[in-house]
Amino acid sequence: MIKIGTSGFSFPDWKGTIYPKKIKPSEMLPYYEDELGFEVCELNFTYYRMPDPYTMEKLALRVGREFEFTVKGTKEMTHEIWEDKERTTLKETGEVFKAFARGIAPLASHRKLGAVLLQFPTFFPPTEQNLKYLDQCRQRLKDFPLVIEFRNADWLKPATYKLLKKENLGICVVDEPQLPRLLPFEPAATSELGYFRFHGRNNLWYSAGPHQRYDYFYSKAELKGLFDGVKTVAAKTKKTYAFFNNCFMGQSAKNAAQMRELLKS
Repeated sequence: MIKIGTSGFSFPDWKGTIYPKKIKPSEMLPYYEDELGFEVCELNFTYYRMPDPYTMEKLALRVGREFEFTVKGTKEMTHEIWEDKERTTLKETGEVFKAFARGIAPLASHRKLGAVLLQFPTFFPPTEQNLKYLDQCRQRLKDFPLVIEFRNADWLKPATYKLLKKENLGICVVDEPQLPRLLPFEPAATSELGYFRFHGRNNLWYSAGPHQRYDYFYSKAELKGLFDGVKTVAAKTKKTYAFFNNCFMGQSAKNAAQMRELLKS
């Protein structure tokens, strides 16, 4: 099974481009599901603030039977995990993980949670300490399907894939600009869950602002190449998610709809 969606659904610049100009924030998720026809969405706001059970319960009750969410882990679990600037000593993050698990529990209880995504920064290389931390992440979120997105290319080696398979951790396949320190597009599966994030190919990645960085629209030819990779992974997994994160001015929703048409053909 392949499910295609976007990384987020609530953006001001989608008004008049994807959504009606006068749509209310409370109407965006129903429109995303009912009018745009998507059955999955990746929640990214949870990176910036801890998810709370009340909000997750509301989201679960507002969508249809087949709709699912994936949830990005908060930055205290991936980016702010060190005691010192030299990153030699890890913080004790056990309570953070417990709070996160409590927050997303309503999605799981309503069978609306597809996966948890942990996206690690470029300054998270494959050291012995970080390998142990991945094992801690798996143990602390043992009740949820877990996917890892690396931003450090040193992780892309056979030993990493072997480790992820052993720990039943999915790997997030990314498409992003082919610039130094960024990862190549290498479709792979390390668990029963496939996972893709398409960030766009804006070569101004390092100089653009956080929002403009994702200003990119995939061509039909580029989408076909990406979709071939999705199909390859889907053949090895029970379910595969593909999310477009080029959300600037609604481009992700347009590209996701185009890839969905490829799925039908």
